[in-house]
Amino acid sequence: MLVLNILILIASFAFMEFVAWSTHKYIMHGLLWNLHRDHHRKDHDHPMERNDLFFLMFAIPGILFMYFGYANGVMDPRLWIGLGITLYGIAYIFAHDVFIHQRIRIFRRSDNVYLRAMRKAHKIHHKHLGKEDGECFGFLWVPGKYLAEAKQPKVKR
Repeated sequence: MLVLNILILIASFAFMEFVAWSTHKYIMHGLLWNLHRDHHRKDHDHPMERNDLFFLMFAIPGILFMYFGYANGVMDPRLWIGLGITLYGIAYIFAHDVFIHQRIRIFRRSDNVYLRAMRKAHKIHHKHLGKEDGECFGFLWVPGKYLAEAKQPKVKR
């Protein structure tokens, strides 16, 4: 049973990449652009953004799945789904807010190919200041061209 629960957790974590990509592309850059817009601009002087409200949109389902998945002390699959969603959220905070956007100034440099590719893809996403013409909406799935570019030896200037 533990193996099945761990597989559910991993599948939930992986599925969250699709949820994040589609939410980012169609909701954040669509219907709710007014909440996401400030994330693409640097014209605010406070550490929080309206975009941070999306944290709740992702956190609430994880919390509810965990709560109802552990009702009466019985662990059912909803607990493991909620844990997968929550772990994805934690990964998002560390990679997006800490590593990429440096909201906490640690992990400023990396020689890791995957992390450099992730940072480049996100930089490409942010070069578009409007909601149209965006690219690289995913978070953990990095397009192959950025991985290939990150594998190239660095040229010293």
